[in-house]
Amino acid sequence: MTVPAAAASLHVRIWDLYIRLFHWLLVGLLAFSWWSGERHEMEWHRLSGYAILFLLAFRLYWGFFGGRTARFAHFVRGPGAAIAYLRTLGQRPYRATPGHNPVGGWSVLLMLAALMGMVTAGLFAVDVDGLESGPLADYVSFDQGRSASDIHGVLFNLLLALTALHVVAILFYLLRLRHDLVGPMIHGHRAASAEDMIDHVEASPWKALVGIVIAAACTYAIATGFRF
Repeated sequence: MTVPAAAASLHVRIWDLYIRLFHWLLVGLLAFSWWSGERHEMEWHRLSGYAILFLLAFRLYWGFFGGRTARFAHFVRGPGAAIAYLRTLGQRPYRATPGHNPVGGWSVLLMLAALMGMVTAGLFAVDVDGLESGPLADYVSFDQGRSASDIHGVLFNLLLALTALHVVAILFYLLRLRHDLVGPMIHGHRAASAEDMIDHVEASPWKALVGIVIAAACTYAIATGFRF
């Protein structure tokens, strides 16, 4: 169902509750992981990593079964679509896409890939003294665990760079295109346009519950090193 042009002053829901919770919990946990790592509070750092692992497992599930704008099929487009979208940024007024635009979709995939790589490396990582290690470190050699630790750090630095780029993009959309990206990620809606679709954004709470159970089970299995 589309929103009529006469209803452009209305608001349309574009982000479901669960994708918004994922986003802000991830922001907080990444900051806490950085803090705990810098302070060498490794027990807190490990628990924070498990929480991020849980969020990533849920996000992968939600990318297939979540609300319309949360699904990978909605925002993952080919390079041609991304290039075509970039060419429209000079047009005025700016016409927002419902959910992630084609370029934003690729940035989401890159961020998720970096996060999954960082968490995976942390699971196998071993510190220089061999005293602190991830739950899967027993499955690799000491040298491999040290390499995983190095990769863990490199990917975190990559995430910092991607986060900085993300903030720059937010400021560009706000100051240049007069389009707020932060507000909708807080309250879930923005001003509707004639092209917006307003159905199927909110997903079933039962689907969310299934995703939570699956993510929790996966996180528990990995955190225990698959030792039941």
